[in-house]
Amino acid sequence: MSLTSKQRAFLKSMAMTMVPVQYFGKASLTDENLKNVDEALAARELIKLGVQKNCEDAPREIAEAIAARTNAEVVQVIGRKIVLYREGEDDKKRIELPRGSRGDL
Repeated sequence: MSLTSKQRAFLKSMAMTMVPVQYFGKASLTDENLKNVDEALAARELIKLGVQKNCEDAPREIAEAIAARTNAEVVQVIGRKIVLYREGEDDKKRIELPRGSRGDL
């Protein structure tokens, strides 16, 4: 699934007031915190993550790695904050995305 610019803008506006649910520090991306992110995506669909200053990996690299491993979409990376989205299963779907200009949703 690829997000349209309209859908991405909608998700960015929702994420503005969110608090990061996970921080990545010196250890960067581990199996344990990847599992935590996956569980958070399953429960919330849209999450914000933080990358601390002592993390040696770039926030964009971390975002792309997490998205690839969790089947999520990178909504945005601004500074050391990452916003990810993964559509929930039908019975757990919480966010209704606006229809894209291509009419895919």
